[in-house]
Amino acid sequence: MAKAPTKTAVLNTVAEKSGLGKKEVTAVLDALAGMIGDTISDGETPFTIPGLCKIVVQNKEAQPAKFGVPNPFRPGETMDVAAKPARRVVKVRPLKGLKDMAGQPGDAPA
Repeated sequence: MAKAPTKTAVLNTVAEKSGLGKKEVTAVLDALAGMIGDTISDGETPFTIPGLCKIVVQNKEAQPAKFGVPNPFRPGETMDVAAKPARRVVKVRPLKGLKDMAGQPGDAPA
């Protein structure tokens, strides 16, 4: 299994393929990250990178503590589950273009 590219490797590849300098590519990626953060920070507005992914924030409600819950790993035993505070969860959903890039199981690697 191949390793995921590092940030430096991504910057170098984008700089080579686009003809831009590394500083310019870094500035573009930083601007994109800032734009994503500004858009999703309200928790209502999703951010879409056309053809690649959609980034959304979901608000999860607080969960109360539970006592005497059956333990799924040891049948016959019970366990206590701690309370969870309300939180925001970031979800990244792939769009068709990204799914097509990944291919189907059994396809030869691209």
